[in-house]
Amino acid sequence: MRRLVIDLHSPRPLWSVPDATVRAIRSALGSDWTVRNLRAPAPSDGDGGSGSPEAVPIARGAEVYIGWGVPAAVARAGCETLRWVHSAAAGVGSSLTPELEATRAVFTNSRVIQAEPMADWVLTAIGFCLRGFHAAVSAQKARRWAKDVFTDKATVRAREFEGTRVGIVGLGGVGCAVARRCVALGMEVRGIRRRADRRKPAGVRWVGRADQITQLARQSDVLVVAAAHTPLTSHIVDDRVLKALPHGSFVVNVARGALLDEDAMLRQLDSGHVAGCVLDVFSHEPLPRMHPFWRHPSVMVFPHVSAVSERFWSRETELILENINCYLRGRRLKNIVDFQTGY
Repeated sequence: MRRLVIDLHSPRPLWSVPDATVRAIRSALGSDWTVRNLRAPAPSDGDGGSGSPEAVPIARGAEVYIGWGVPAAVARAGCETLRWVHSAAAGVGSSLTPELEATRAVFTNSRVIQAEPMADWVLTAIGFCLRGFHAAVSAQKARRWAKDVFTDKATVRAREFEGTRVGIVGLGGVGCAVARRCVALGMEVRGIRRRADRRKPAGVRWVGRADQITQLARQSDVLVVAAAHTPLTSHIVDDRVLKALPHGSFVVNVARGALLDEDAMLRQLDSGHVAGCVLDVFSHEPLPRMHPFWRHPSVMVFPHVSAVSERFWSRETELILENINCYLRGRRLKNIVDFQTGY
């Protein structure tokens, strides 16, 4: 019989596959298929690629594998039979191995699924920056009624959403979802992406190429980093880009820590050129306990949770079922990953 392997039992309960999803997959496939639902822990953090060891022998002879990324050992075991592999994670860096490429299987991920909650997180972060929440949090820790910094001293420049210039590095699923929200609130939105010639998202004023990031920075009161991590985007937001930002601007990183030069970020924060940043991702995770970001008054640290949503599994299940329907009918699957671009 044809076999599908589910390797989605994360040690983190929020990310562990519900029984209802497993039942829905079985029902969608029908009696011609065997579904092996593994119960061994499969880590869901990072870019995937670290499924359960129990998946390796089960992958031999399997046609479809669904996990938190695709481990090289699983791809190697199923090299002769795997035709479709799916990652419930959005990032795919750890899965893009020679072993997976050798299978010639179609590889899909969940980037569209996670775009909406991540965009909500970004919009919240923008509001945090514009309305001076950094100063309020710092004052609360000191038990100080800091009304003067907002009024008399005007140390904090409280800004409105309308008219704020937002630059988005990466207009993919997350970037476009951020753009929709910002445009709806009256912000001026610009962005860069690999293919600048494609149709502009509605309401976005300008779309440039990746090598025009400095131009984007010059016109950004808030710079949102939302691109996929590839060799071409590593440290794309460096000292040169941060210096190009207007004085008193902000940075929000929802992509991967490797896209932001963290040492340069600290220098620009300490100089006062950049007013603050909200970071969900870091070059090393968990963020080391002695890292300066923890105590910096202008930094808000989140533990890589921007995609967290109580609606994740309903959306993920819908995506998997839609792709099962397409797969069984020989149609193009949704969210295919391009090995060449890395996303």
